[in-house]
Amino acid sequence: MVIGPVFWIGFIILIVILLALDMFVFHKKGEIVNVKKALWLSFLWISLALLFNVFIFFMFGKEPALEFFTAYIIEKSLSIDNLFVFILIFSSFKIHPRYQHDVLFWGILGALIFRAIFIFAGISLIEQFAWVMYLFGAFLVITGIKMVVDLLREKENGHRDEVKDMNQNLFVKFIRRVFPMTDDISEPRFFKKIDGRRYATPFFLALLVIEMTDLVFAIDSIPAVLAVSTNIFIVYTSNIFAILGMRSLYFALKGVMDYFYYLKYALSAILIFIGSKMTINHYAHENGSTFYVATTTSLLIILALIIISIAASIIRSKQQEKITTKEKVRES
Repeated sequence: MVIGPVFWIGFIILIVILLALDMFVFHKKGEIVNVKKALWLSFLWISLALLFNVFIFFMFGKEPALEFFTAYIIEKSLSIDNLFVFILIFSSFKIHPRYQHDVLFWGILGALIFRAIFIFAGISLIEQFAWVMYLFGAFLVITGIKMVVDLLREKENGHRDEVKDMNQNLFVKFIRRVFPMTDDISEPRFFKKIDGRRYATPFFLALLVIEMTDLVFAIDSIPAVLAVSTNIFIVYTSNIFAILGMRSLYFALKGVMDYFYYLKYALSAILIFIGSKMTINHYAHENGSTFYVATTTSLLIILALIIISIAASIIRSKQQEKITTKEKVRES
């Protein structure tokens, strides 16, 4: 599937328009985004992604459209794990909810650029060295297994719900050494002049940590999406649409994270499955084997894992609420 420059230019113009709407129309400066508005905006971003999916279907056919949808679901589900870290970042740096959207906006803007670099580099590697697919597949499987092991270890040690302080992070400590910092968060500015000297604020620090976090998550998500398609247009557009909705999804979900308690287990299973699929399909392609995992099969398995994890999380949350209620009744 060859994508002409007209489609690329059109997509870039569309993204610029959507970013402008999100920054200047959908949100007011200093506004606290409530759950109701966040849900409506999340619905809007998902609808736009599905409309673009329909466009791909009519312009390029069924298979590219299915690849786009599968890649979008993978990136969207993996990005939810990113939201847990966003909550931790804003909590650690004491960023008020009314300023969080602005920080996320610039963070997402940077992510759009870095994702493009990652995707183009990944596809170029695959085109030059086909065996890299095996490395990507093995990396995803190992990452998924490590995630499960870490989760089980945390559960065994009783640290699953422990809140960490990002100020103890090595990257944060390094940034504090490089930039003169102030803890002043009275104004939503990345830099502030004090006695004629420019200081970085916690807003700037939060932005850098968000960018670094996205780069770390991209190391997992980009190879996972490349297992679905190696078409740059499909991979990049699906990534961008998933990222665009992250801010609204963050405000919609941050109050109900208990309902995603088992999501990390599902994400680890998804990474193991996708890594295995990448290895099997590449071997089949290189050796003329008829045994391979179809995109439709991948999509159904990924959706099933996500739905099961959310359902199990909801059941767990309800049980926890009942236990808490009983304990309060006993105490009274």
